[in-house]
Amino acid sequence: MNQLASSNSSDVRNFLNQVVKTRKGNNSARVLFALDATASREATWDVASQLQDDMFSAAHELGGIDIQFCYFRGFGEFFASEWHGDGLELRAQMGEIRCAAGATQIHRIFTHAIEENKKQKLKALIFVGDAMEENLDLLAELAGKLGLLNIPVFMFQEGTNSLVQSAFRDLARLSGGAYSSFDLGSANEIRVLLGAVAVYAAGGLKALAEHCADASGPLKLLEQQLGK
Repeated sequence: MNQLASSNSSDVRNFLNQVVKTRKGNNSARVLFALDATASREATWDVASQLQDDMFSAAHELGGIDIQFCYFRGFGEFFASEWHGDGLELRAQMGEIRCAAGATQIHRIFTHAIEENKKQKLKALIFVGDAMEENLDLLAELAGKLGLLNIPVFMFQEGTNSLVQSAFRDLARLSGGAYSSFDLGSANEIRVLLGAVAVYAAGGLKALAEHCADASGPLKLLEQQLGK
């Protein structure tokens, strides 16, 4: 009798542990992290690939996030990874990538996000790049579709090109997302911004407001754009 009771107790404990694991997986917010890997971005690729741990850590207390990273480079090359729930694993895979000359393919990123959302809901799309060499009307239409699907796009511009800034701002706005710029010397700034996006994806506007309570500068501007 005691042996049976012990066995039942063990079975129940194993079952409950499995339920916890399942719930954690289901509660994790899915975030698409997309990068321009053309030659102009080679200097900052390594910086971008080291920011994953902060994104995962920022969202951990709110249920966590799963990240898929995508990039385009070269002559029409586009890649999308598996979904990752661990920053170290993702960083290792990104560390193997090298940039190659080519034109931007932001439309491939947006289209991929729409397709991924059909499989399972996406909470956000992050894009980091420094150029825009495509038809803006086409990108705007895709950004609008992402907005209708409640997938905000966070457009992070490396550099200060005014035409790229205008395009990135419009695409973020049409999707219900936000825009910010950074430069090679502001790795900490982009780290903080990406962490805030992770918090937003995992916990929504309320969690972001709490996260940004004492913030200023780009972080506060990001919150304000989302709150409109």
